Amino acid sequence: MATLSPSLAISICGCRNCGALKPSKLTLATQSKKGSLGFPKTNDPGRSLLRSQVASNGAHRRKPILAVEAKSRPSSQEVVAPGIEVEDPSTVSTYHFRTQFGGSVKVSVGKKKNSNYVVYIEVSSLELEIRDCRLVMVWGIYRSNSSSFLPVNSLDPDSPSRDDGTMDNSFLQISPGKFIVQLAFEARQPPFYLSFLLKPMRSGVDVSGGLEIRSHRKTNFCVPVGFHPGSPTTLGLSYSADGSMNFALVSRTAQSVVLCLYDDDSKVDKPALEIDLDSYVNRTGDVWHASIEGGRTFQIYGFRCIPKGIDRSKVDRVLLDPYAKVIVNPLMKGKTSLLQNKYLGRLCKEPDFDWTGDVHPNLPMEKLVVYRLNVARFTQNQSSQLYSDVLGTFAGVIEKVKHLKDLGVTAVLMEPIFPYDKQQGSYSPLHFFSPSNLYGHSGGSTFAINSMKEMVKTLHANGIEVFMEVNFTHTAEYGAIQGIDDSSYYHHGKKVNGSGSNSALNCNYPVVTSLILDCLRYWVSQFHVDGFCFLNASSLLRGFHGESLSRPPLIEAIAFDPLLSKTKIVADFWDPREMLSKETLCFPHWKRWAEINTKFCHDVRSFLKGEGPLSSLATRLCGSGDIFSNGRGPAFSFNYVARNSGLSLVDLVSYSSDELLAAEVSWNCGEEGPTSKTMILERRLKQIKNYLFILFVSLGVPVLNMGDECGQSSGGSTSYLHRKPLDWSLLSTGFGIQTTQFISFLSALRGRRSDIFQKWNFLDVENIEWYGNDQSPPKWDDPSSKFLAMALKADRSKSMIDPESGYLKKGDIFMAFNAGRKMVSVLLPSAPEGMEWRRLVDTGLPYPVFFSGNGEPVDEQMQGLVVYEMKSHSCVLFEASSCDD
Repeated sequence: MATLSPSLAISICGCRNCGALKPSKLTLATQSKKGSLGFPKTNDPGRSLLRSQVASNGAHRRKPILAVEAKSRPSSQEVVAPGIEVEDPSTVSTYHFRTQFGGSVKVSVGKKKNSNYVVYIEVSSLELEIRDCRLVMVWGIYRSNSSSFLPVNSLDPDSPSRDDGTMDNSFLQISPGKFIVQLAFEARQPPFYLSFLLKPMRSGVDVSGGLEIRSHRKTNFCVPVGFHPGSPTTLGLSYSADGSMNFALVSRTAQSVVLCLYDDDSKVDKPALEIDLDSYVNRTGDVWHASIEGGRTFQIYGFRCIPKGIDRSKVDRVLLDPYAKVIVNPLMKGKTSLLQNKYLGRLCKEPDFDWTGDVHPNLPMEKLVVYRLNVARFTQNQSSQLYSDVLGTFAGVIEKVKHLKDLGVTAVLMEPIFPYDKQQGSYSPLHFFSPSNLYGHSGGSTFAINSMKEMVKTLHANGIEVFMEVNFTHTAEYGAIQGIDDSSYYHHGKKVNGSGSNSALNCNYPVVTSLILDCLRYWVSQFHVDGFCFLNASSLLRGFHGESLSRPPLIEAIAFDPLLSKTKIVADFWDPREMLSKETLCFPHWKRWAEINTKFCHDVRSFLKGEGPLSSLATRLCGSGDIFSNGRGPAFSFNYVARNSGLSLVDLVSYSSDELLAAEVSWNCGEEGPTSKTMILERRLKQIKNYLFILFVSLGVPVLNMGDECGQSSGGSTSYLHRKPLDWSLLSTGFGIQTTQFISFLSALRGRRSDIFQKWNFLDVENIEWYGNDQSPPKWDDPSSKFLAMALKADRSKSMIDPESGYLKKGDIFMAFNAGRKMVSVLLPSAPEGMEWRRLVDTGLPYPVFFSGNGEPVDEQMQGLVVYEMKSHSCVLFEASSCDD
């Protein structure tokens, strides 16, 4: 379909560039018929004709296209430009031109009270040497092609016109050198462009020797009717108070941008209307913009961006507005896998939502217990016992809030919820400003938006924060931002972290940085999201050309953005493309960025497998000071032992023989895969309890992975794509019951003993003591040593001492970790005065006695001497309590 292209428009309401002129790029094909809008055969007929006034102003022979009036003064008192009677003066657009012979042309376009459009044209300071002639306007309108005017019959069957679609109208002279004419158009006709030139004529005969007066660039005068230049300040689709729609798109490299409008989502093979945005009227800097009055029937929109040097006929792909808030995946004939990625923007305001009563939990970071979930897989399985229209949606998450609270979860980390390429998975986003329609119970964008907001509000009401995993380093290979301004948005032809993919976003390029910041602010302000986890964070440190940056603009901007100041921001170095973690030596954090602690996962796995050094485990237990001591603290460490890629928790203790699993640091506990051997099963269960125990007693934020609480398995596969929907029936198994109860106990223990386990700052060295099994120092340098014990001293300040008894309100904590295959006799240190040791956890014991909220007293072999027998592959925790409790 051909496109609309405006010519020279200088001033909007008379203020653009203080009336300074801009040249036009419009070039119409020469037409041989007399009176057409083609170029004259001679470029400069000379100024010899421009001296005399036009004396005659007889009625023109042609009937106006809809209504053409010539009058010296308007009758209405509501005048913005002479001759225009409008309901709202602010809607009048005024354009100023300079003619090629020095005169000026002012065009005002407004909307009358009856909704019809009026175009008032005033020519000033134009002198002609031809006497007894009149000034004529030769004009035409077009929508689809600037070189092909609409036939008059398409607008008014009774209005004659030339074969080329142009018409003539005479000007009325109101003073020497000043002429006016007014055209009126019915409300149903716009938007279109009015293109015209001026000619001196006498009695219907051209007496000027071919003189045709155009703009100073020798192009036709051209103005839009029914739409406006718009504003560049708000990107995407926005609405003004009068209901008009403003469109704004950033593209530095586009030669032209076409706004495509569709009637409905079932007819998107061809736009109902295309408006070719002019680079002078509709462009400010690198922002292309236009405004269309409301009340029109268009429902969907997109853009075509024509790069420099490319034939526009070869660019037929309509692109989604990167800032669109409500999107649709339209029906298309012969839809292929590529066309399935085609989304367009919906022409509507965002749905209203009642946030009344919503309060952000604003939990301190050290108080968090995070549960990572996939919205679809969380309730997709029929075992969730939810209605079919709720399965795998935000509404499904709402239905399972009780499960989250039972686990002691205080924050959910949602895997990416953006629209994505179904062939590549959710880590290949197509768009960033809208949740996927898949998560709305009715499949529509507005349902998904409000459903997510309802989920956030419900979680907040239950004291649970909402975090989003976001991937801003890559998009889908097709159907995302490609085609708008690839050299700005993407690292085209450049290898970034070993990847030369055309889908690698140029995150630290200003326009992309702005897009990401706007996106984050949008989710915080409109969806009340509490935090973000940035995947493939090492790629966020790359510059325009793939170079490493010490102060990446995006990372710094996020850290200091005022709207994001209260959110949690977490860097995750896992690359979803290559399915591995890409650590960086020193992530620039500005004391704001937390990190997903991959070293914690590796070191804990190594120790429990019987391979890791004791010092590594000790470092992780104390909050990973090697990573977070430089201006941060243990609360910035988001710890995990299993995640949504790699082996699940139950597979971590069931599979290890395959060479491909070497990086997983797993141990099958003696037999590969499923088994019915009691000894193997008991050992695996102990190891799972050990992983969970270390995760929760270590300083930092524990991150649970969906399904690990009930033994969800992927059959030893490390692929994210092989993860299955959560099987809720597993929660009622013996394993599911004891594991969920253990997690709930550990969450409560962290909260009750927040003075030790939920620390913003690192523990004081004098409050930590390390032991071997006999209270001798640990064998730090012995690689064969598999045992480590530690005592954590409670706060002994006056505020922590009971004034009546004189004893501590809270006692010390003693923990021991045995990764060996033999039982170990552990000598406990003396309990504080007036207290005794009570066992809270022993992962070597069976359910339900392996954990206890009140604690089990332990017998003293002699006064003040406690020796405890630890089983192989087990962990224990003792708490000093008052002897009177």
